[in-house]
Amino acid sequence: MDLDRQIKVLIDEAPQDGVTPQVVAAVAPVLVLLAGRLRHLEYYILQNLDRDWVVTTLSDRANPKVTKRVIYAFPTLADVSAVAVSEQDPEIVASPLPVTHILFQLFALETVDSIIFFDTPGDLNRGTDIQRRELQKLIKLQMQPRSTPASPFNQIPPDIA
Repeated sequence: MDLDRQIKVLIDEAPQDGVTPQVVAAVAPVLVLLAGRLRHLEYYILQNLDRDWVVTTLSDRANPKVTKRVIYAFPTLADVSAVAVSEQDPEIVASPLPVTHILFQLFALETVDSIIFFDTPGDLNRGTDIQRRELQKLIKLQMQPRSTPASPFNQIPPDIA
């Protein structure tokens, strides 16, 4: 499913509360921008049977007290098998998800620092790290009201009469 179709599905499946579909539509350019950095239209995410995403805590090698909570996104099912998590825990499954949906979920996942997208099948040593704070920053910029250019009509003094 191409990115435009993914966004349409995301909007259509949003809670019809009068706000959420408009918010999704407003942040869609950010989702498409970030998805454009990646090579695949869908990735496999590890989930438990309750559909909660598997979060991995990484420690800095130089300073083990510095940690980062990440979710891995795999390009193929074979790459998921390479990490063998599902073999260790039968309650962990890999689900394919559209890339824009993964990015939108990252915005809501307060306990996650980033998602690491592995773009090259067979290479789990290099990934693209999309940080939650970067996504939040871009969405905040996208949601800011645009200032209108000054026009002679906007500069009329209030006491002109």
